[in-house]
Amino acid sequence: MEKEAGILKKEMKNSLPVYKLCYSFLFILILCLVRGIVYTAEIGVAIEVPAALLAVVFCADTYLMEVQSRRRDVFRLYALKKQMKAIYLRLLIQILYLFGISVVGYGMFYWQKPAVGPEGSSLEHFLYFLGAIGGTVLFWGILSVTVSILLGKLWLGIGLTAALWFFFFSKAADALLGKWNVFSYTFRNISTGETDWIWGKGLSVFLAVFLTALLPVLLKKRG
Repeated sequence: MEKEAGILKKEMKNSLPVYKLCYSFLFILILCLVRGIVYTAEIGVAIEVPAALLAVVFCADTYLMEVQSRRRDVFRLYALKKQMKAIYLRLLIQILYLFGISVVGYGMFYWQKPAVGPEGSSLEHFLYFLGAIGGTVLFWGILSVTVSILLGKLWLGIGLTAALWFFFFSKAADALLGKWNVFSYTFRNISTGETDWIWGKGLSVFLAVFLTALLPVLLKKRG
């Protein structure tokens, strides 16, 4: 138990350095201050896409931090199973943190005193948001790690994943993919209370699971 607690403490320190905590909180704080909303159903829309971009930047160095800190040669001496255990633990810590700070951001939007709106209740809107934002940070966080490992360069990985983020947030992607878009929650018609966006979020989770299973293969190929 003490050994596992020590590993958890170490990986929390690796995954959540002070500078990441600072810029992520400031990002959410500024978003809450500058993004105007009228109804509670709009809060989730205001947070989802920016939170996805935050996940891209936040999680990209999950493995490559070993390269940056020059621990790569030591890390590669570990068995693949041990390497993946460390990476999965870091991912879990980061995704839970991003989920938590997004939920905090949701509450911070209430300084604008939004109305409930014509469809649903505040609780219903919040529960929908919890499901949507969970799928969002999971998918974009794992995608960012996968692309960064594949390319072997942190900023190249962030850049390519950000380009995908930009595409999926475009009107062209909405028209092409509809309810299957990973940002289907953002593009939904909030005035009708439609729930077709769940298909897109379900696809996000499926892709995240697939990419998670793919990570050991990519890491093994990189040596």
